[in-house]
Formats: sequence, C-alpha cells, structure tokens
Amino acid sequence: MRILESSEDYLEAMLMMKERYGYIRSIDIANELNVTKPSVSYATKRLRQNGYITMDDEGLITLTDAGMAIASRIYERHRTLTSFFVYLGVDEETAREDACKVEHDLSEVTYEAIKAHALRGMGK
Repeated sequence: MRILESSEDYLEAMLMMKERYGYIRSIDIANELNVTKPSVSYATKRLRQNGYITMDDEGLITLTDAGMAIASRIYERHRTLTSFFVYLGVDEETAREDACKVEHDLSEVTYEAIKAHALRGMGK
C-alpha cells in the first residue's frame, strides 16, 4: 500500500521533533509544517487509524514501528538528497527545499544510484 506524501511529511516531521525535543506534540507539528491545528488533528487521526502512531492521554505522540520505518526512510532520503545538492553547489536552504520536493517521488533505483554517486563523490 502506498502511503500519501502528506502522511510521509507528517511522520518525517514527527521523527525530527522526537530527535530535537525528545517528544512529539500536535502544536509542534503544526508549527513545524506551517499547518493549522485542525489539519494536524485530521492527519494524526488518520495516522492513528492506519497504525503509524499512538497518542497518550496527555496528547503526546509516539511513532509505532511501522510509522518509524516510514519516517526513517523519508528522513534518510531528505538528508542524503540535501547533502548531495549542497555538494553540487546548491545553497543549503534551496537544497533542503528541493530535497523535500523530490524525496517522495524518486524511485528506489534512482535514489540508490544518487546515494551511491553522492557517497563516492563526497569521499564517504
């Protein structure tokens, strides 16, 4: 089953917040993604129903194993593509924005080829 790009964005943002703050709250997701609280409520409900997150009584969100797998995959793509674009001479901000645009749509074959080339080129 293909997960929606918006769901991948939410899961990736959740993982980044967990790493940054140690916790995940809906208000932080809204601020991070620049969306409304009702949008976050709708998205988190959908993610809970699909088994990607859980939410405790205090509203703290936890990624399930399935949610973490998706978030980790997208976040790795984002970091790798950003680094590659910077290596090509793109400024950091543009590289991050462009990575966000393509991280979801690249095939696994193309992504792995870029990743292998980037690692060779950057001496890693």
